[in-house]
Amino acid sequence: MLRGDTDHIEKAFVFGGMPARNGVTSALAVQSGWNGVDDIFSGEANFFQAYAPKAKPERLVEQLGERYAIALTDIKKWTVGSPIQGPLDAVEAMRGRRPFDAGQVRHVTVRLAPSVAAVVDNRDIPDICLQHMIAVMLLDKTVSFRAAQDKPRMQDPAALRERAKVSLVRDEELAKLLPVRVAVVEIELADGTRVSERVSAVRGTPRNPMSRAEVIEKARDLTAPVLGRETSERLIETVYAIEKVTDMRQLRPLLQRG
Repeated sequence: MLRGDTDHIEKAFVFGGMPARNGVTSALAVQSGWNGVDDIFSGEANFFQAYAPKAKPERLVEQLGERYAIALTDIKKWTVGSPIQGPLDAVEAMRGRRPFDAGQVRHVTVRLAPSVAAVVDNRDIPDICLQHMIAVMLLDKTVSFRAAQDKPRMQDPAALRERAKVSLVRDEELAKLLPVRVAVVEIELADGTRVSERVSAVRGTPRNPMSRAEVIEKARDLTAPVLGRETSERLIETVYAIEKVTDMRQLRPLLQRG
């Protein structure tokens, strides 16, 4: 991700907004009577010749009916930049073993591979600033979507006090493990106790998937403030029983702002 995208807007549009816009545009074009090539992957001047002349078209049907890519999808537990997922997992795990409050923390050391650390080191945007997100985790004992988007809070004295305790170490040993992003976090408490956690499989990845309850909790955190609690719950229940929905227009009232 380019550091020049100071508000994360371009990335959000490319990943989410543009595909959604293009899908709606395509549907409207078909509705108005447009047509086109029946199969863009075959015939003269096909998709591969135009955009990927060195592609391997046979992979389109490789393990068809056997391997389902959707099951290999990462679902972020935390609504923050990917390199921050592991460190937040680590803090949560340590708190689960040895509960502590922010005031009991003397220092936090986070180790990441150098190229990974560079993405989240003291960024201006809260959700991709590791030091700030660790501070929020110490204070709130979780990181909500709202907290991750709260830019004014980056100047809050309490957050700055906790942020000052956080050191990010660029560890060359962890670079040897890439593309697996390993995070190592050590917390020194005021009484001299040191607790540490190494995260090799981030929560929400296929190697460490979230439970259904965790997925629902994240969906609720994202949708309830916009749709309202009741509509949010109905939407979640409907999506989990999507095979029973006979008309997609039934979803429309569940997607309207409350």
